[in-house]
Amino acid sequence: MEKMQNYKVADGMKPVMVMVLVQILFAGMNILYKLVAEDGMNFTILIAYRMMFAAAFMLPLALVFERDSRTKLTWMVLFQAFLCGLFGGSLSQNLYIESIALTSATYAVAMYNLVPAITFILAIFFRMEELAIDTNAGKAKVVGTVMGIGGAMLFTFYKGIEINIWSTHFDLHSQPNSHEASISHKSSGSLLLGSMVSLGSCVSYAIWLIIQGKLNKRFPYPYSSTALMSLMGSIQSVVFALCVERDWNQWKLGWDIRLLAVSYSGVLNSGLAVTLIAWVVKKGGPLLVAVFQPLLLVMVALAGSLLLDEKLHLGSILGGLMIVSGLYAVLWGKSKELLQMTRLESQTSLKYESNSQPILVVTSVGEDVNSEKEMVESRKEDVKP
Repeated sequence: MEKMQNYKVADGMKPVMVMVLVQILFAGMNILYKLVAEDGMNFTILIAYRMMFAAAFMLPLALVFERDSRTKLTWMVLFQAFLCGLFGGSLSQNLYIESIALTSATYAVAMYNLVPAITFILAIFFRMEELAIDTNAGKAKVVGTVMGIGGAMLFTFYKGIEINIWSTHFDLHSQPNSHEASISHKSSGSLLLGSMVSLGSCVSYAIWLIIQGKLNKRFPYPYSSTALMSLMGSIQSVVFALCVERDWNQWKLGWDIRLLAVSYSGVLNSGLAVTLIAWVVKKGGPLLVAVFQPLLLVMVALAGSLLLDEKLHLGSILGGLMIVSGLYAVLWGKSKELLQMTRLESQTSLKYESNSQPILVVTSVGEDVNSEKEMVESRKEDVKP
């Protein structure tokens, strides 16, 4: 029994490792976003190409690996895939990009760390998570979520003294600080509108996680569901980009940073990462995915320090420690829930075996007694004259 519990706990850690990999992939995307914005590419076109590359990458995988096991598509599955493509692809990404244009990249990323709280509320409302505030596991999940959001805000809005951990002297920027300057110039009178747009992006992303959980139950095929989501999202994003940008020169791709950005974000983020997220939602629920969102700040800061020669500050270190501590608290609560579920399953199986075993024993003993009685009766008849 103990080995079975250890095995289930180890199996429960797989989603954690997968989500760390997902955040690393998203950190690489953010670095490329900074570089391609400096190159002057339209972000709505970037998102349209991203969704198209994801659809082109996922459709063959779905046809090859899930061709025989996949059930027939229904209108409800197509409708849920359309909603996933809308809330998890075209709408959330375009709102996120618009919030960057209205405020700043730092402010947009900080607002995006409201996703765990919004997802937690929605998951409780749709009965996909239990609050269970009277248990230690429930308290740990609530406290960990609040710590993650607080750490993200501290990470973003408090700098403190500059801390030099390493100096690589390696900078991928061709025009340092040009993008930050242009964004700060744009954001002078648009903070309120940008905050509303950023909040809309957070709500859209959280809704996608909830719908993805519903889709997993109805259509449990990660490659096919991601392919459908990417296809729907690409159609929506292309239509929106054509309405916003009419300059065909912006749609041209060469062998440069733009092609690298759209291929990386399409194949690895909207393709591979979304497939992994769908799997984690199926295994641990939407909250387990959302709680890793603040960790992205730490990943981006480390990558920016190594690749873009960005500076780390005291606020970054303190905020990062709070984020990791909050993440650990939520994972501790989820592990406690997993152990409790494992013990309940073990007790249920033992109870079933204990209830069924006496029936079998009584039956066998009864059969032996009856056979002995028949033998005695036959002997008595043989002895009679």
